[in-house]
Amino acid sequence: MCGIVGAIAERNVTRLLIDGLKRLEYRGYDSAGLAVINSENKLERLRTSGKVLELENLLLNQSSLHGKVGITHTRWATHGIPSEQNAHPLISNDSFVLVHNGIIENHEQLKTFLIDKGYTFHSETDSETIVHLLHYHYQNTSDFLKATQKTIADLEGAYALGMMSTHDPDVMIAVRHGSPLVIGIGAGENFFASDPLALLPVTKQFIYLEEGDIAVVKRNTIQIYDAEGVTIERKTKQLDMNADMTERGEYRHYMCKEIFEQPQAIVTNLEGRLSKNTLFDSAFGLSAKASFKQVQHVQFIACGTSYHAAMVARYWIEALAGIPCSVEVASEFRYRKAVVKPNTLFVTLSQSGETADTLAALRLAKKSGYLSTLAICNVPESSLIRESECHFMMRAGVEIGVASTKAFTTQLTALLMLTMALGKQHHMQADVERHLVAELHKLPAIVKSILELNPTIARMATQFVDKEHALFLGRGALYPIALEGALKLKEISYIHAEGYPAGELKHGPLALVDKNMPVIVIAPNDELLEKLKSNLHEVRARGGELFVFTDTVKTSDPGIHIIEMPSVDPILAPIVYTIPLQLLAYHVAVLKGTDVDQPRNLAKSVTVE
Repeated sequence: MCGIVGAIAERNVTRLLIDGLKRLEYRGYDSAGLAVINSENKLERLRTSGKVLELENLLLNQSSLHGKVGITHTRWATHGIPSEQNAHPLISNDSFVLVHNGIIENHEQLKTFLIDKGYTFHSETDSETIVHLLHYHYQNTSDFLKATQKTIADLEGAYALGMMSTHDPDVMIAVRHGSPLVIGIGAGENFFASDPLALLPVTKQFIYLEEGDIAVVKRNTIQIYDAEGVTIERKTKQLDMNADMTERGEYRHYMCKEIFEQPQAIVTNLEGRLSKNTLFDSAFGLSAKASFKQVQHVQFIACGTSYHAAMVARYWIEALAGIPCSVEVASEFRYRKAVVKPNTLFVTLSQSGETADTLAALRLAKKSGYLSTLAICNVPESSLIRESECHFMMRAGVEIGVASTKAFTTQLTALLMLTMALGKQHHMQADVERHLVAELHKLPAIVKSILELNPTIARMATQFVDKEHALFLGRGALYPIALEGALKLKEISYIHAEGYPAGELKHGPLALVDKNMPVIVIAPNDELLEKLKSNLHEVRARGGELFVFTDTVKTSDPGIHIIEMPSVDPILAPIVYTIPLQLLAYHVAVLKGTDVDQPRNLAKSVTVE
């Protein structure tokens, strides 16, 4: 969601702040702003609705604006329309300035209280209540830290806060409660940000704030207080990542780059976890093996693309490990009364590890009597990883494009390994394990061969540009891939697309099929192929145009377009068949001229409900 960068140094920080904000553009936003305390100890602020580039241009036109302490922000609208007046940073009485990620649930009550105290509101945001509340408490304490502690005691909701004040111009304060925030450590300068990627050019030393932490950040010192107000030490972590890892290189878009990085991402995911014939017992951690022996049920919790990965895993785990499995959307799970089955492994999936609904579900699960919690994630120091008993890193590398690609395929690869790990503790035969390991070793080369279909799929994409709707069909473990293909097309090309199990076609969706609705079919040679062929005939009988990804279907019907796929083991088919659907969505979006990497209204990391 929103991006935060703060810096305090002996140099002008405006350029650093803008550059940091550019590295957070992938998170999704609709307005941007920057504030500094200048040499005269006055607040100066620039805001704009639109892109960081527009903010940068404003800054260039304000060449006198500079400061040695400053904060900047990209906002994704929750309360109030995208506009300059609703953009952060927000100011109170020309002395306090604040940026906020998250949602304040009791902002209406706080706003009423503050208006009664004489405060005037200039925005429609929930966030403005915080900065006025901070000023109100400062009047009673004359202490920036104490005022902060009193302010957050009044807040209900989720938030990451960055603050500074002309009353204490050599200090920044950062607060983490429900939204991620890290401290960056420099030489004679320090920083905070909502994502360490923002600060890679200036530091690789980070402190990851925990829930309830307040950090008092000065040029040469960092003091952290926990939720109880007690001074606490947090470990400093070295981030082994280069700034150029977030560059597009030869690719036009991050999404395209990340699609083509998938063979290597899968190799990296498998490294050190498989021998020639077996999955290492240590793949999911030493403590996981003991709990996996006791598992009688698996509960997956996820959102969006991760939810589709979990749906595939249910087919694998029940078929190969013989363990009952449930899959639920995190936002639904956390608001219903669930019955916890004995010895249930609670598994959360998230690329970022900061997805608000998934985190809330995990915290609920830890109080609900589950056997153990396992997080499958791509970000090592994320909240999901830190708060789960066991974890498994996907090792996909940085994923910038909002539409997830390599994170999805590495999730699937991780889930197939989880299936093996559970199966080994539940009577999976050795020859089955050897077969699965052999197939996983083949997978990177197979994915690389699929990417050679790129020119073919680019040509096919021209037939979708003038379409308003599309239908994706799959059966068995390919049904979730149909859902994922539809999601990719809709989120970056803005074509309305739906995924369905092919057997449900006659139970409603067939009414929509005509010559103007392309039907994309995933048809590998498996035990459901003959059933699927009958679904194809149903579409053609209604004049529908078919685009069939298959390793076996042959036809001369002009209304059926065949995209030939390599023959693969049915177990790998969900991973392999998702690649061309990613390419299709990408090329359609490019032809339609949409913002591929930052589609409208969407964010990479959804840190609010």
